Amino acid sequence: MSAFGVIQAVVIGVLVLGSALYALRKLLPGLSTRWLAAASASLNKPWRKPWLRALGRRLQPAQATGNCGDGCGTCGSCGPAPSDSRPPSSARPDVQPLEFRSRDRAAR
Repeated sequence: MSAFGVIQAVVIGVLVLGSALYALRKLLPGLSTRWLAAASASLNKPWRKPWLRALGRRLQPAQATGNCGDGCGTCGSCGPAPSDSRPPSSARPDVQPLEFRSRDRAAR
């Protein structure tokens, strides 16, 4: 295997690993937050080197602030509003709902 092939394999491996980590963060945010907190706690020990402690502080996940912009989801107010059976008062009067009816098979 040539040097170019090795470099190409390493670059592709790094890209696949980065894509997998990105997907993990997007699809399983709770799990990735727990993993980041565990890694941060293990790196931010008093006997560690300063650069490792700095990395641990950098990896520490942000805490939920309690406002609606942080997306924590604890209060349930961040999601969509529950649907109401009545149309909103600002609905246009010229729009009519669709009505689906089953075909009568005997009429064929």
